[in-house]
Amino acid sequence: MAALTADRNTPTRSGDHRSFPVKSATKIYAGALVCIDSSGRAVPGTTATGLVAVGRAPSLVDNSAGADGDLRIEVERGIFRFDNSAAGDAIAVTDIGATVYVVDDHTVAKTSATSTRSAAGTVFDVDALGVWIKFA
Repeated sequence: MAALTADRNTPTRSGDHRSFPVKSATKIYAGALVCIDSSGRAVPGTTATGLVAVGRAPSLVDNSAGADGDLRIEVERGIFRFDNSAAGDAIAVTDIGATVYVVDDHTVAKTSATSTRSAAGTVFDVDALGVWIKFA
């Protein structure tokens, strides 16, 4: 293509909010860690491989009685606090900057549990109430 010869209205998106089709027979609660499965459908975080963590659900979407994509969910990208795992999988302040893994729709862990968990995001901070995860 040739270089511009006039001003161009180039569309922009902040990337902080995205919308995804929800998997059939799925309910995603407000505040849940949301992932995309291999078919591109939104699902709540769970211990599984092949998921891509995309952010937090700001509101409930109940597609329990629907087919794939009947409903869509708005997902927020940013830094959110989720529950910390326990024992050897607990995340500490020394893990800031490390990748952590999805346990369920509100819990993250330090390890992939022998490659059975998908990556959740990067540790931004850790406090007494949980782990602050940054979603890219």
